[in-house]
Amino acid sequence: MSGLAIRPARREDLQTIVAMLDDDEHSSGREDPSLPLDPRYAQAFDAIDADPDQLLVIAEIEGQPVGTLQLSFLPGIAFRGAWRGHVEAVRVASDRRGEGVGAQLMTWAEAQCRARGCRLAQLMSNESRTDAHRFYERLGWAKSHRGFKKSLESA
Repeated sequence: MSGLAIRPARREDLQTIVAMLDDDEHSSGREDPSLPLDPRYAQAFDAIDADPDQLLVIAEIEGQPVGTLQLSFLPGIAFRGAWRGHVEAVRVASDRRGEGVGAQLMTWAEAQCRARGCRLAQLMSNESRTDAHRFYERLGWAKSHRGFKKSLESA
C-alpha cells in the first residue's frame, strides 16, 4: 500500500482516536466517543505528548485517518540495561482493514524502536483477539510470554 503517512497525533485527533478504539468487537463500549469527549482523554493526550518516551500516532491516506497506535519506550535493567519498545492500542479504521495499514503501522513501530536503540519490541493482546494474534504472527512476532492484568478501579 502506498500513500500511507504516519504522523504524531494532535489534540484535534482525539475524537478519531477514541472512535477507532471503540470500533472494535473486543473493546466496544469501553471507550466513550460521544461529544464532548470526557476530559480525561485530553489529560492523557497531554501527558503522552509531553513525554519524549511516548509516541501516539495517526496513519493517514490522502489526509484521512485510517489507523493509530501508541508506542512507549521503556528503559530496563534486564538484558544489560536494554530499552524496549511497547506497542499499544493498535487500531485500523474498520472500512480500511485488510488493506495493509496495520502491517505498515507495525513496520513503522519496529523501525522507531530500532532507531531508539531498543533491544526488543513487545505488545500485549487480549487472548480473545485470535485474528490479531494471527496478524502479529504473520509479521514475525512470537507468543513468548503470558501477560497478566489486574484492575485497580474500586468496585
